[in-house]
Amino acid sequence: MASELIVMLTHNDLTVSNAYEIFEQCRASKARYWGFKEKPLPLEEMRRLYARMKACGKTTVMEVVAYTEEEGLEGARMAVGCGCDVLMGTSFHESILDYCQHNGLAYMPFVGVVEGRPSILKGTIESMVAEAQEYVRKGAYGIDLLAYRYVGDARKLMESVVNGVAAPVCVAGSIDGYDRLKEVKSVSPWGFTIGSAFFEHRFGEHFGEQVDKVVNYMH
Repeated sequence: MASELIVMLTHNDLTVSNAYEIFEQCRASKARYWGFKEKPLPLEEMRRLYARMKACGKTTVMEVVAYTEEEGLEGARMAVGCGCDVLMGTSFHESILDYCQHNGLAYMPFVGVVEGRPSILKGTIESMVAEAQEYVRKGAYGIDLLAYRYVGDARKLMESVVNGVAAPVCVAGSIDGYDRLKEVKSVSPWGFTIGSAFFEHRFGEHFGEQVDKVVNYMH
């Protein structure tokens, strides 16, 4: 089964200011999953955009680039307040998992040691596979894997987590051309995100045209 493209209206791990307008231009595109980050749009704008996405039949995603329990919980509350379907990101905490489960929000936390913004990923592959398995066992819907932000072997990490975890794995961040897209296709995770590369026209000129090109390529 083809991996799902999650279109992120973000550049350098921050939501773009004209995210609503871009979505309007592309709402008829083939991508079913759309989302953006928890910063810096005002909450009312985020709610309006998520509502529009859902009205267009899209599954909605918020990725929270936060590493403390308090920031992660705040992000989860924002996602619920916006009527989001999937929360990606945050360092795993039982309190965030409980909150997501009580509010019908699918939770896909980071694994490994994640730092900075844009994020980088550190840690051993073995420890990340074990972490991912533990989070899923506790009830997480899936895993947010920053494979191409990893300081080690991205492909080996991707293969190890996808093959070692019986739950959706989303490869997020820095898929910036067909070489990496081909690699993702060969490993076949549940999903992957592209944001900055669309704004940098790595797959073509028009934003919506790039989205459809990527969806067609993965099929």
